[in-house]
Amino acid sequence: MPEIQGHRGACAHRPENTLAGLAYALAIGVDAIEFDVTLTADGGLILAHDLVVSAQTTLDTAPVTEGDPDFPYVGKRWSALSRAQIATLDAGDRRPVAPFEATFRAVPAAGVPTLDEVGRLVTGLDAHSVTLATELKTDPRWPDADVRRLTEAALETLAAHHLTSQARILGFDWRVLRAAEAADPAVPRVALVDRATWVPGSAWLAGLDPAGYGWQARGAIGCAAAARDVGAAWLSPADAMTSADLVAAAHRQGLRTAVWTVNDPVRMADLIELDVDGIVTDRPDLLRQVLASHGGQLPRSHPVPASRHPRLPDGGLIPTW
Repeated sequence: MPEIQGHRGACAHRPENTLAGLAYALAIGVDAIEFDVTLTADGGLILAHDLVVSAQTTLDTAPVTEGDPDFPYVGKRWSALSRAQIATLDAGDRRPVAPFEATFRAVPAAGVPTLDEVGRLVTGLDAHSVTLATELKTDPRWPDADVRRLTEAALETLAAHHLTSQARILGFDWRVLRAAEAADPAVPRVALVDRATWVPGSAWLAGLDPAGYGWQARGAIGCAAAARDVGAAWLSPADAMTSADLVAAAHRQGLRTAVWTVNDPVRMADLIELDVDGIVTDRPDLLRQVLASHGGQLPRSHPVPASRHPRLPDGGLIPTW
């Protein structure tokens, strides 16, 4: 049965890439929490999906100091902002809430967390059975040195919390995977891919070219061999490019597969039949129900009392079914 991997925590229920969202996923019960990490101007590691502060998930409150010329911060690159500036942002809502109107609940004043805070949350709950699927957000235009700096800093932070044994490093930019292998080869690496990155001449694949893997004749199937060649242990394709042939090709290469992002129960059931190894979902609660109907063993819950962490909201962390 596939792993339940909570996408950016459980972003159909709580704000994505926040401590509240990760805590909610842990309370539901998941095999892995997936979240995104990038660099700040002063070398900090914060959770964010986009490389620019997005108005969809983040609001300005006030400048960190009166007259700060960088304010407002929304719309700026995270890499241009300091941790102190970022700490003023409110990441506790979603605008628009669609398509999660029936399930989403805002967490007013939830901050943008650091990777260190995630480590403290996980260790504080003794959630050592849960994998930390740590996606490192870069851009192909980043210098190699910056990719290495992000990757090495993330691995060092995970190691400081004794979490590397339960971590995986994910990247669309496959230079991240090479950097992670060099820094700590024991941590499994996950090759993310979608139709936009798996194209001839792609800048995302650390110098590998889909044209050399039969792209013209085989389409997405060749990305399994490419992921093997870049040293990945997992291939993580977008759902839209996932087929029985691709899953079988990945398994022949010795790779496990984690498909993203799947919120439809019928498609979840289809992927179970394809023998995928993980399903990334905004609705881990729904995936639990589908797995249970197939006789799957469900991961344990790690409920979080609000009093255990000052940046978690009062109540609402233990899901109701």
